[in-house]
Amino acid sequence: MGKVFYISRRTGIVVIVAAAAVIIIALTVVYAQKSRNEVKPVNDTEVWKNYRLPTSLAPVYYNVTLWPRLVMDANGMYIFTGHSGAAFTCVNETDLILIHSNKLNFTLTRGGHHAMLRGLSGAKAPAIKKTWLEVETQYLVVQLSEKLQVGSTYWLYTEFRGELADDLHGFYRSEYVEDGVKKVVATTQMEPTDARKAFPCFDEPAMKAVFHMTLIHPLDTVALANGMETGSWTFLTILVLPKKSTQFEPTEKMSTYLLAFVVSDFISIKTPAEAKVLIRIYARRKAIEAGQGEYALNITGRILDFFQNYYNSKYPLRKSDQIALPDFSAGAMENWGLITYREAALLYDPSMSSNGDKEAVSTVISHELAHMWFGNLVTMKWWNDLWLNEGFATYVSYLGVNDAQPTWNMKDLMVLEEVHKAFAVDALPYSHPLSSREEEVNTPTQINALFNSITYSKGAAVLRMLSGFLSEPVFVSGLSVGHFETYTVNVVDSDPAVKLPASVTEIMNRWILQMGYPVVTIDTQTGRISQKHFLLDSESEPDRPSVYKYVCYTPMRTNSEWVLANVNVSGFYRVNYDSQNWQRLISQLTSDHSVIHLVMLLAKIINITVALSATRYLSEEREYMPWGSTIKNLDYFFQMFHRTEVYGAMEEYLRGKVQPLFNYFKTITADWTEIPSSHTDQYNQVNAISFGCRTGVEGCVNLTKTWYRQWMENPDKNPIHPNLKMPVYCNAIAAGGVEEWEFGWKMYKNSSSATEADKLMYALSCTKTPWLLKRYLDYAFDPDLIRKQDAPFVIVYIANNVVGQSLAWDFIREHVFEYGGSSPLFGRLILSVTNRFSTELELNQLQQFKKETAAAGFGSVLGLDQAIETTKANMKWVAENKEQVMRWLSEELA
Repeated sequence: MGKVFYISRRTGIVVIVAAAAVIIIALTVVYAQKSRNEVKPVNDTEVWKNYRLPTSLAPVYYNVTLWPRLVMDANGMYIFTGHSGAAFTCVNETDLILIHSNKLNFTLTRGGHHAMLRGLSGAKAPAIKKTWLEVETQYLVVQLSEKLQVGSTYWLYTEFRGELADDLHGFYRSEYVEDGVKKVVATTQMEPTDARKAFPCFDEPAMKAVFHMTLIHPLDTVALANGMETGSWTFLTILVLPKKSTQFEPTEKMSTYLLAFVVSDFISIKTPAEAKVLIRIYARRKAIEAGQGEYALNITGRILDFFQNYYNSKYPLRKSDQIALPDFSAGAMENWGLITYREAALLYDPSMSSNGDKEAVSTVISHELAHMWFGNLVTMKWWNDLWLNEGFATYVSYLGVNDAQPTWNMKDLMVLEEVHKAFAVDALPYSHPLSSREEEVNTPTQINALFNSITYSKGAAVLRMLSGFLSEPVFVSGLSVGHFETYTVNVVDSDPAVKLPASVTEIMNRWILQMGYPVVTIDTQTGRISQKHFLLDSESEPDRPSVYKYVCYTPMRTNSEWVLANVNVSGFYRVNYDSQNWQRLISQLTSDHSVIHLVMLLAKIINITVALSATRYLSEEREYMPWGSTIKNLDYFFQMFHRTEVYGAMEEYLRGKVQPLFNYFKTITADWTEIPSSHTDQYNQVNAISFGCRTGVEGCVNLTKTWYRQWMENPDKNPIHPNLKMPVYCNAIAAGGVEEWEFGWKMYKNSSSATEADKLMYALSCTKTPWLLKRYLDYAFDPDLIRKQDAPFVIVYIANNVVGQSLAWDFIREHVFEYGGSSPLFGRLILSVTNRFSTELELNQLQQFKKETAAAGFGSVLGLDQAIETTKANMKWVAENKEQVMRWLSEELA
């Protein structure tokens, strides 16, 4: 039981609203210019056994030259060679240099060392006593005969070679085929800990420096890096074709994880010469020539202007390059001056891409541009505070798109696209706080594990809540991005008319330093409000204690004679009421649903029949937000009941609710020949078809089969509108057989549009034919058939198919060693593939799998622990609700 506030029984209104007296984002984050708190080393004598760098050295600048080979060598490998120099200052007296290096082969000096050291500005460098590579902690260790002098600057020089592998990390290789010719791209993904795979560096976010880059590359390619190219020249080498050497202007002082460089034969489009910031969009020649970069070029400048005004700070660079890569592990990466994207996140083809694709491109671009200030200019001290980097960029990305596309209702869509997602993950006892203790985040595996929905979506939801109860103008007034590495904290005078119950730091620490969120219960009969830590399984216990006892300050707004709190889901918490108020809300929905939009009503916090009663009015609902929220919630019912007799009754009941929506869109689109004008109506048209076909609405599946058959008969002319392709492809392939699947596969392989390929990749998982699904799983392990970046998606898509779920689970267990049982990707795959588990047998399989992975040395896998807890909660929910749901449905259908 948490803190209790009282409301007037007469009005039923809670006012725990805030104005100012704020220290905005004092929160728990201390940014990089402030002295780094010492983290007690694990090993005081052999410091190279620690994953964190000592604070004895501080980098100043690097000179790096790299030469990627875009053809195989005699050993059948793609490699790169390079040399680099790192200038660093001695901060604390030491006779040891630790610098990160991973999977690099060094050219030894005459003395047999991995590096050379000299002093700068008159400093005398000690002799090198010994060097070696510490593989586990990824260091090049340089032991000196004497100690370095505090305040002196030194130069560490190395020569090396590495593999230009296709592993999507560090300096890596991407391949594509154009006009039957294989093309190779050398590109990068450094975040979080892979700059050390490209050259030796002090690879921690607080270790900022200036980078001077030079790239050697074939004459028919273009080289890009963070800075603007300053010049290039051609040179000849023995036995090889002429090469070009391109130099770039020095970067701003920045972290290693923001480095980027690319060598490709891509072409670009750009802003006019008079533009204040040069914006260039790079991609495959055919994609640019087809106009797929035009939308990104157009919207980038608009969003960049918005953020310059929002932060009250000019964009600090001369150019903003954005490049679409055929192979890329993330959605995009905010490298300063050279943002990298997977193709579907940057390229937009109006003839092939949907409005959802357009929104996705917009929000990803906005997210990355937001980082140019918050993340790049000011940077977290250590990865334990990654949430503020990514949560902030996620939150303001919606503001950026809202400014560029004001008719899209982006601020409302954030509830469905971010808050819902965070609610689901953060209700598990194996969740984690937004900000962890530094000592809990050390290894690359631990760092990578933080790139998850808690960091991005919950971080955004909590900052949205902070902005909501302070008001956006007050929130923004506290953001002042100063010069490099500083984060200014502004104090805003309080409004004497309204007071906060505590300081912003005290309020926000309860959301940041403890995991989870509360369910707030309002009793309108007594006026009593209480809160409780919400868990999917109410009887489970969180795996970590909290000094705040899982109590939060919850800003709240309510209204009218019926109480509806947390309006627009502005706070990151769920709400429950006494039964009388629930009935009043349901009555309001039934009599006039336009007054309120009750989203997320089916959360597992109330009697299941009360929740289901709120769906009765849906036959009258035409708006996207209520339908989108309801479908997300009902998806859990489908997952839990798909193997029981409840499924048929639920399908029949919901068919009656979605039929009017299906008919509505059939009418307003002139029998599906037109597309609604509103952005959210376009989304709801997709809901009408996808949910209509799922529940067996008459004519729905035949509609999709007809369109798909027309396409099969004339592959060069696709009659299906881009907005509708996803549900049409999926349902047609599900209702079809081998012929439909093979056609979809052929079109997937031949597609020149990344967004079109993504839709087909998903639709191929919809087939009900088991052997096709098994073959598709096998394809996912062949990079010649499915790109490595896409393989995890194929596995998850197949697992979401009732027919394919057990196949995907068997596949994961069979290939655990290939995926690496301790990798964050593996944990996320486990959680996604098992999300519908709800039986004792499935729980036993998970627990046995945990034992097997532990015995194999994989250690603890967060996703596996979360899967076990989710399965337990699912089992309990089915046991408690199956009979009630069946009885309620039977009564409704009688």
